[in-house]
Formats: sequence, structure tokens, C-alpha cells
Amino acid sequence: MTERFLAIVNPAAGGGRCGRLAEAALERVRGAGIEVDVVHSKRAGEAVELARDAYRRGTRNFFAVGGDGTAFEIVNGLFPEALSHGRPTLGFLPLGTGNSFLKDFTNRGVEHTIEALRAGKRQACDVIRLRHAAGDLYYLNLVSLGFPADVGELVNRRFKRWGQFGYIAGVFVRLAELRHASFAHRLNDSAEWDRRAALFLAFTNSKFTGGKMMIAPKADATDGQIEYVRWGPIGRFGLVKMLPRLFSGTHIDDPRASRAAAKRVELQLDGPVNVMIDGEIMSLECRSLEILPGALDAVA
Repeated sequence: MTERFLAIVNPAAGGGRCGRLAEAALERVRGAGIEVDVVHSKRAGEAVELARDAYRRGTRNFFAVGGDGTAFEIVNGLFPEALSHGRPTLGFLPLGTGNSFLKDFTNRGVEHTIEALRAGKRQACDVIRLRHAAGDLYYLNLVSLGFPADVGELVNRRFKRWGQFGYIAGVFVRLAELRHASFAHRLNDSAEWDRRAALFLAFTNSKFTGGKMMIAPKADATDGQIEYVRWGPIGRFGLVKMLPRLFSGTHIDDPRASRAAAKRVELQLDGPVNVMIDGEIMSLECRSLEILPGALDAVA
């Protein structure tokens, strides 16, 4: 029986690149013997609604056609209902900016997805649930608090129209006003709360973020664990020296860094803070994170 997928396309992903390339990529999927229905999201958040409505109508196979933000919205349309009404399958046609999650499995993008479809390959992947004061969010890639989230918030607010140069500007502005905050947290119901100041905390499901940065080189999206990375206080010059190491993953070898694996994380925050979640920047009062092992099948 021929498989049928719903492709949710974000034409704006990758600065409009996705809108230009999506149809050719989908034709290649059809050429692999897959039937594809297509819908386009026209505004932020619409992919959540499109995925949720389709899932409730019985669709279980989806393509995220865009970047990390597109996949993030689709996942939040599928969960939590997918926990009790049938595990969904998600394929990736990475035509956005970051496309981080699929890089855990390949750096060949669409080509890899086509081959996996032809071979009928599926990989059971974990999903992480973030509970915050206003509700729940689900993600595949990463949640970060501290410096990366503060940079992202500034870029969105002041420099977004500058594109890649805007992110560089955001890094240097935040570097000039460098601060270290305490995000009280504990892993796996530990008796001790970690209240030490930090440059950033990351709670990840996969190795990469922002496309090429390897924030959590020991993360595994299939191991039933949240990979936790903490970076302690560091001076401006030291941070500038450390930044290139984020791309190789060697930053975690520095004595100021630490990592661990956890199934559950609790946080005690005084109020909302900047949070980067799968490339999106939000202001959230985070309360806990928990792993949902093998909750989604990835075409990988």
C-alpha cells in the first residue's frame, strides 16, 4: 500500500528559500512512490493548527518542509494527543535556516530523506516536554536559558531585519553587557538545587542547534535521556575565545563546562526569562522538563 503524507510547508523559512524550492523537493518525494498532500502555513503558529487538525482527522504521517521552527510547530500540533492516540511519523525536507535536528542523522538533507523513504526507514525518537507557568510545549532539539536566549531576544527585538549580520550584532551587544544569571534547577529529583550563576544552561535532545553549532556533542535523540549542558561564569575575552569551540563540541571539555544525562529536570524561577526553544525565542517561567522516550518516528 502506498504511504500518504501531509506536507506542511512554511514558504517564509530560510528567508523565502523554502517557498522557492519546496515544490521541486516534494516532486522528488512523489518520485519515490509517496503520495503527498500539501498545505502552506501563512503566519507564525499556523502549522500547529494544521498539524493538530490533520492528526484529529486521522493523518499520522507528516513532512516538515522548512526549518527547525516549522518542525517545532508541527510537533506542538501533534502532542500531547499523540501520546494516547497513535505515534506519528515526521519526515524532514530541510529548506530553512537551521535544520538542526536532522543533522544528528545526516548532513545530506533532502537526499537522505528521499533514500530513507525508499528504504522504509523509521527511527523512534524522543520528544521533550517543557512545562511552564502558562502550559506545555514539546520539542525535538534544544531549550537554552542564558546568553544564547538573551542574544536571540535582542536580535528579534532590534536587529532581525539585518539577517545574519543582525545575529552577529546581537552577540557583540550582549557580550558588552555580559551577565551571569542563576537558574535554580535540579536533575532527576536530586536533593540539591543548583543555584550557581551560569553563562547558559541547555537541555537538549540532539547535538546541534542553529544548524552547525554542536552545543551538546554527547546528546542522542534515541536514548531516552535529556542531555544537560551547563557553562559557568566566563569573562568577555574568554567567551570570544570559546565561541568557535561551540561548532566542534570541544567546549564541553573546558573545566567551566559540565554535562549530565537526566530523565527529568525541575526549575525554580522567580518569573519569566528568555528561552530559546528549537530556534524560537520566548519569555517563559519554566517549571520542568521530562523525556518522552520514542514518542515520534522520524524518517531518518
